[in-house]
Amino acid sequence: MKCLSPICILVLSLIIFACGNTENNKLIIGNWKGAQWVVGGQPSENMANLTSFSFDSSGAYTYQYGSSKETGTYKIANDELYTTPNNELEMMVKIKKLNGDSLVFEMNRGGRSEELTLIRK
Repeated sequence: MKCLSPICILVLSLIIFACGNTENNKLIIGNWKGAQWVVGGQPSENMANLTSFSFDSSGAYTYQYGSSKETGTYKIANDELYTTPNNELEMMVKIKKLNGDSLVFEMNRGGRSEELTLIRK
């Protein structure tokens, strides 16, 4: 059976996108604490230990850095984490590693590469 119509392509794309990373969707749920923050390959002035994330199964997240707190929604697609803070625009970070006890984000802020390693609480 051949199906090359735009509708078939769209449906297949949506199926692939929706099923793309169910393992990461399960693994990210929980509470994470910052362990290491590297900028441009060097230790960062950012205090990783002041960083925490919480992701729940309904798609809500909380991010905290020191006394600053952010809440919103998240989704994962193709090893990318998309977060949308309440009343703000969507942001994306690359999930470099995610397993039962560690989570590593690859970020690019102002043209500088950053890597944040978190461990499960």
